[in-house]
Amino acid sequence: MTRTPLQMSDAKTLLEEFLRNFRDPEKASALFVEDGAFEMPFFVSLGLPTRFEGREGVKGLIRTVLEYYPDFEFKDEDITVHIDTPDQVFAEYVAHTTAAATGRLAHHLFMGRLVAENGQIRLLRESLNTVAMASALLPGGVHDLPEPASEVHAF
Repeated sequence: MTRTPLQMSDAKTLLEEFLRNFRDPEKASALFVEDGAFEMPFFVSLGLPTRFEGREGVKGLIRTVLEYYPDFEFKDEDITVHIDTPDQVFAEYVAHTTAAATGRLAHHLFMGRLVAENGQIRLLRESLNTVAMASALLPGGVHDLPEPASEVHAF
């Protein structure tokens, strides 16, 4: 069954739907409230933005990921939910994918906390192994990482 943005969904259903539709940036971003956010705090270690606001910001992030990893997807068997309440879910999920720039295989383990509001995503905050990301994407692997930021703040 296809969910429209007006139908009510709990947090777990929203996360599963987001991951299932990740390859379709339009559908995946439509699951967010208009002013929702997708946060990737550990992107700071790669010198990348850490917060993507609104549906357009989320859509832009997804499109970028799909450019870097054209075969990027999540499979149901690679999703493990650890905490499940109507308004929040915490899960781990893996994407086994190949970097377009280097041809290197990456196994990206994510941990995500999703906050639901009125049947849509208010916030999705994910962490991932940035070393695996750098090893897959950068020509020199982790040796090409930028210098650490002079200051990092908790969100």
